[in-house]
Amino acid sequence: MLKYSKALGLVVFVFLFVMCNQKSNNETNKETILKGSLDITVDETVKQIVDDQVAVFEGTYYDAKITVKPKSEAEVINDLLNQKAKVVITTRDLTKEEKARFDKSKINPRVTPFAHDAIAFISNKSNNDTLIALKSVIDFMQGKPDGKIKGLVFDNPNSSTVRYMKDLAKIGEIPKSGVFSFKTNNEVIKFVSENEGMIGVIGVNWFYQPTPDMAETINKINVLYVKGLDSNEYYSPTQNDLEIGKYPLARDLFIINCQGYSGLGMGFASFIAGDIGQRIVLKSGLLPYKTPGRKLKIRSEIIKDKE
Repeated sequence: MLKYSKALGLVVFVFLFVMCNQKSNNETNKETILKGSLDITVDETVKQIVDDQVAVFEGTYYDAKITVKPKSEAEVINDLLNQKAKVVITTRDLTKEEKARFDKSKINPRVTPFAHDAIAFISNKSNNDTLIALKSVIDFMQGKPDGKIKGLVFDNPNSSTVRYMKDLAKIGEIPKSGVFSFKTNNEVIKFVSENEGMIGVIGVNWFYQPTPDMAETINKINVLYVKGLDSNEYYSPTQNDLEIGKYPLARDLFIINCQGYSGLGMGFASFIAGDIGQRIVLKSGLLPYKTPGRKLKIRSEIIKDKE
């Protein structure tokens, strides 16, 4: 009887030990706004700034792991609508039709703007003319030849830059002649650096924050000053010209969260829209959606250094 009691006690002890471990593991693996793992599908044209945000976020919250998956804008939106991606970063807000589709599924996307971005026109360094009129580019996309433009070069047929320029030109498809597309912004930059007369169309973040292998290539291109459709002045995609609203190819960046619960997507969105995230945007060369504050110490008297 004593042996039976000891055996029973051992079984109970093992059972409780296993249950406690399972409970502990469940609590450890539970996702919160600052802990867990998350895949974020990102518009490829703004991958650089997102990589910076993720690096600082993970360096601050050690239990968080975010995987960045760069894709074209069309793929990003399709993944979101088909619920293959729960959190995405785009260069535009959702359309009314897209929001209606989420409403039917009883999903309420949380959309958070966090930066002012821009599309840049680039040319070969050998081209001394660094000015270009937006109307000339639009005319070229509409099939009207231009003596200054040998060809337009895009990153991807399904990218946000192509969609943006098609909307401006009011065309359904890009011309088959004189317009070229690759797969990435780096390929566009490299092609333009090696071919005179070509105008590249890229996300400006790729110029301000080139990958290490592209640093030398970046020195072989110019970012062009652009004259808008209703302006006589030329402006560049700098923080100052974005701030005063003069650069004609500006756009905003959004993080869209469809997790439906208080998970890591919410924590990351709060981070990039918060003070630290906005300072990262400022340092990247883009314009923060909210200007980070400064704390000034005002003294009533000047304290002289001791000799």
